[in-house]
Amino acid sequence: MPLQFCVVGSGPAGFYTAEKLLKRFDAARVDIVERLPSPFGLVRTGVAPDHPETKNVINQFTRVAQNPRCRYFGNVRVGPLESPSPSCPPAAAVTLDELRRMYNAVILAYGAEGDRDLNVPGENLRGVFSAREFVWWYNGHPDYADLPVDLTSTDTAVVVGQGNVALDVARVLLRWPSELQPTDIAEHALEALARSQVRRVHVVGRRGPVQAACTAKEVREVLKLEGVQVTLKQEDFSLTPMDERELKASRSHRRVFDLLSKAAAAGYPSVPPSSSSTVTTTSGSSSSGRRGTFSNADCRELDFVFFRSPVAVLPREGLATGAEGAGVGEGCVGAIRLEKNILTGDFKDGPRRAVGTGETSDLPCGLVFKSIGYRSLPIAGLPFNQRSGTVPNELGRVLRGSASEPNTEARYEPGLYVVGWLKRGPTGIVGTNLIDAEETVSSVAQDAAANKLLSPSPSDITHGGKDGGPELAALLKQRGCPFITFEDWMKLDAEEVRRGVTKGRAREKIVSEDEVFRILVK
Repeated sequence: MPLQFCVVGSGPAGFYTAEKLLKRFDAARVDIVERLPSPFGLVRTGVAPDHPETKNVINQFTRVAQNPRCRYFGNVRVGPLESPSPSCPPAAAVTLDELRRMYNAVILAYGAEGDRDLNVPGENLRGVFSAREFVWWYNGHPDYADLPVDLTSTDTAVVVGQGNVALDVARVLLRWPSELQPTDIAEHALEALARSQVRRVHVVGRRGPVQAACTAKEVREVLKLEGVQVTLKQEDFSLTPMDERELKASRSHRRVFDLLSKAAAAGYPSVPPSSSSTVTTTSGSSSSGRRGTFSNADCRELDFVFFRSPVAVLPREGLATGAEGAGVGEGCVGAIRLEKNILTGDFKDGPRRAVGTGETSDLPCGLVFKSIGYRSLPIAGLPFNQRSGTVPNELGRVLRGSASEPNTEARYEPGLYVVGWLKRGPTGIVGTNLIDAEETVSSVAQDAAANKLLSPSPSDITHGGKDGGPELAALLKQRGCPFITFEDWMKLDAEEVRRGVTKGRAREKIVSEDEVFRILVK
């Protein structure tokens, strides 16, 4: 019987892994299990709608899914069969242990569905969101279609973080709706952005422009935004000998720094920002709790704030007191308190650290988006490192115990592998997963050659097959869990495109699970 592989997760890491498994093993069958009805993971729900060229990889993934030896199981959650509490995710359709009994190997590629926290007072105020939540909202992720993002009650937003996702959030907030209308942005998001009163976005980084985590491509894009003033403080670009060493060691950081430095020297913005955009000191009396006074509807501003870390998110009613955490847990965001940083450490011993000076200031705002990193979440039965948010592994092989244990077969979970963010953490771009998948599939191939994969044994959960997909399909049917095939997805895809064409758009995403099944039963 040919080898049976199960890939959990249908993002770039999952599809690259499936593609390489199909090429490496001539007769093998590969099943891709995805908890959403739609495939493609962050290519569909993470890539910004105004970056359609990045989504072209979907054509390659579609060819993989249409391989006769590949099957797609959408709308299938892997995890505990019973939800332990109302606050936990819905009950799963199949457990990891059950998949391991059906397949010779299970490769986990489900990415990161959590966020790193700021761990500051006021983080749970209304109006504070993670960048992931906002991105999934405007990209039509079914779990976040109803995210309560109020873009009409403030003219000022703060994005904490200066990576590519942070700039995506800022760009979408400041772009004219007419520019987003032809894209595949979710309809509910397009409508909300058309009513948006946000005119100013501060992008805050704990270190300086030398260490900015974004790419040159993203910087060029925000510098060219139509009708948007870009604010950069010239004093942030004074270089120390240590800065020069960092820039010399990284061409990518040099390109980003040069772009930002030239923009600062060119005198952006051409029109000075309004007085309300300046920060107020902690002890100042000008902190009234108002969330900005931008009066010119045609003027939008992107402000880069360097060498600052958030120490508290303040509610509107608590601003005048200046008390740390006043009113925390109630009300809406009124400001974010930032502490000025200096950089310490020797670059040759690792990245320099941002250390607070104790000097703080309050930046009025009505929205805060945390863009300080994604985080993978564990599923029942899976070894997991809570600190790093990854699965302990060696070249993709899941480790049972400590990495310091002797290199024996007992060290590994047989037939269990990881790839993508779950393996290495939330780093890299879409193409990074190609190299990562190659490494994990090489480990699978080595274990297959050494007869170290799982040998499916008769299962008592269904009566019959031990050949992966058919057994999984029978189990899901038995449990009353409807799943989406790739043929089903192609029907949904065609409907999304059809709806989009009628409105002059790339597509209109279907975000309701109920609507998905209404379309499929027609």
